[in-house]
Formats: sequence, C-alpha cells, structure tokens
Amino acid sequence: MASPSVDADGDRSTDSAPIPAATTAPPSPTTVVVLGGLAALGPLTLDLYMPALPALTSDLHSTVPAAQLTITASMIGLSLGQLLFGPLSDRLGRLRPLTVGLVVYTLATVVCALAPSMPVLIGARLVQGVAGSAGLVISRAIARDRYEGVAMIRFLASLGMISGLAPIFAPVVGGQILRLTPWRGTFAVLSVVGAALTLGALFVLRETLPPERRHAGGLAVTFRAIGGLLKDRPFLGYVLTSTFAFGALFAYIGGSSVVLQGVYHVSPQAYSLIFATNSVGVVAFTQLNGRVLAGRFSQPVLMQAGLAAAGLAGVALIVFTTVWDVGLAGVWPALFLLMAGQGLILPNSAAGALTMAPHAAGSASALLGTSTFLCGAVVAPLSSIGGEPSAVALGTLVLGCAVLAGGAYLLLCRPWARPEPVADSPAVA
Repeated sequence: MASPSVDADGDRSTDSAPIPAATTAPPSPTTVVVLGGLAALGPLTLDLYMPALPALTSDLHSTVPAAQLTITASMIGLSLGQLLFGPLSDRLGRLRPLTVGLVVYTLATVVCALAPSMPVLIGARLVQGVAGSAGLVISRAIARDRYEGVAMIRFLASLGMISGLAPIFAPVVGGQILRLTPWRGTFAVLSVVGAALTLGALFVLRETLPPERRHAGGLAVTFRAIGGLLKDRPFLGYVLTSTFAFGALFAYIGGSSVVLQGVYHVSPQAYSLIFATNSVGVVAFTQLNGRVLAGRFSQPVLMQAGLAAAGLAGVALIVFTTVWDVGLAGVWPALFLLMAGQGLILPNSAAGALTMAPHAAGSASALLGTSTFLCGAVVAPLSSIGGEPSAVALGTLVLGCAVLAGGAYLLLCRPWARPEPVADSPAVA
C-alpha cells in the first residue's frame, strides 16, 4: 500500500483526486451476507425485542426503568466490547476472536431467553452486547484487510445496506414474533441468528490477517497502538467526523417519534411510513455512493457533500419550525436530506479512518465503533430534553452535530492538502 503523503506540518493528508476505479473482484454473495449479518448483529440485538419490553416487564414482575436498563446494558456492551475485540483481532487474527465472540453471544442470548428475573436479564444483556460487538468491529477490520480505495468503500456500502435495513425491520419482525411466541421467543430467534453466524464464520469466512501482519505483545502494546492512532490527526479527524455524524443520526432516531407524533400529531402508521422512507434514503445513498459516485468523485468531494446535506437539514429544521411554520411538509424533506447525507458521510469516513491504519485495522475499527455508540447514547435522550417534544430541539441537535462533524473533518483531515492516491488493490489476495 502506498503511504499517505506528509505535508509541511508533518500531517498526512487526504486524497483530493478521484480514487481509481476498483480492480478487485467483488466478494462472494455468501461472504457479503455473513459479514453483513455480523454488522447487523448490533442493531438486531438492540431493536428486535423492543416490542416485547412491556410483556417482559410484566412477566418478570419488574418496573419500566429496570426494563430500560436492558437496553442501556446492551448498548454499553456493544460500545466497550469493541475495544476488546478490535485489538484482540490485530494480535490473534480475525477468525478466532470472532468465533469466540459469536459463541459467547449465542450462549448469553440463551440465558436471556431463560432469564428468571430482571437482574439476570440485565447481566446477560451486558454480556450479549460485549460478545456481539465482535461482529461489528471485526467485519470492518476484514473489509480493511481485503480492500483499499474504491473497493473498500463499495464493500463497506454493501455491509451498510444490510446493517442499515436491520433497525428498520427488526421492530416489525419482533412484533410478528410476539404474535407467535411469548417475549422469550425474540431471544430464541436471536440465539438462532447467533448460531447461524457462528457457522458462517467457521465455514464461509477465511482468515484475512496472516501471522506476519499480526501484533505481538500484551496490553501495553495494544494501548500504545490505540494511543498512536489517537495522536494521528487525520485518523482522529475521520473518527470524530463519523462520531458526530452518528450523533445527528441518533438525534433523529431518538427524537423523531416524539416530535412527529407529539408535535405534528401523525399516527403511528404514518410515522412508520415516514421513518421507512427516510431509512430508504440512507440505504439508497449508501449504495449510490459505493456503486456509482466513489469511482467518479474524490473522497473529499463526497464527504463535503454529505456534511453539507446534514448541515442544510439542520438549518431547514430550525427555519421550518421557528421562522416559516410549514409543518410536516418542511420537516419530512429535511429529515430525508439528513439521512441521505449520512449515506455519503458514514462509508467514506469509515474508509478514510481504516485507510489511515493499515497495520491496526482492528483497533481502528474499535475506536470508530466505540465512539459512535457512546455519542449516540449521549445525544439520543437530548432530543426530548425538558420533558416535552420539541422540533426546535431536534433541529438544533442535528445542526450542532453536523457543524461539529464538518469542523472535525476540515480542521483535522484537511481535505485541500494533496496526498498520494490510495491504491485500490486488495490487501489480501
């Protein structure tokens, strides 16, 4: 792989010319399905059982706040577990930590299905989240091992399409499962998913990090590698850009329901239609980015277009709720624009960060994943701060996150500097 160029200040800079078209053969459909399933495991773990929360609260003779801790525990596990499995995969290879994580995930999910009390369920959800994070972090690391340049962006776009559809359909599927089984059935389904992905990791995937490219040493070496990544200004820029972009996304996820139904009085069915339409926007633009735009435009152009779209969406939300009260006719397109911008920002920022860490893709992927989940956990509740739904608060959060993302990208990645082009051949044959 060609090294990034170094400017006068000693910082690596990003590509300002179009990335060469991919020359690598696309991955097999089964590989995409398995890796996409791994990337979707986090959203499925969080969302599939959401419709079952009232039923499990009643069945376990518990309270709503205690039931909500099952969500918090899982999100904490998914966040912090990536810091464990990412560096481990740099030391031991990708498949061993992935397989162990999936086996533990499946067993923890079985415990969730059999949990006799809420404390047991909360503890099992924490373990389930930690183990499930292996799929999130290692799927991105495998993408970095196999591809560079446009090929990596396209591969990440394929994973993004599958993982992007998961939170759309998971609550719907979970609701249908409840028509057939008690709440424990949702965890039974997740355990089957975990077992299927374990088999996929064993029989479909192959090792992409050969022994000569693995890190030796213990925790001290791991922490030094993570510290070195955090000192790399362009890498940190891509991570913060992705993190704050996810913040805008989580603001939408956390606040759109209460705003659209509480302020604009749309029905649950109408809200589902709006949410589905906007979700199609992010999936469509992710695919457009990977399949068409990445080969024709430079990464900085696509990043800046996505950031501009997110910022414009925030401005529109504020203007349409404080200056020109045009109601849902203005808010809905603004939210769609936000989601379309995510389809350009997220795969390109992930590819940019992973490109900066060819020898520590697991640790880089871990930092990407952990920061975004933690940001989401902080931002999501802020959309209903004060106890009342507020379209202005939602717009302010979206705009604030977009400004922070754009600032991180411009100040730290410095897209105007000229580097060597990123190679597009596979890192692993």
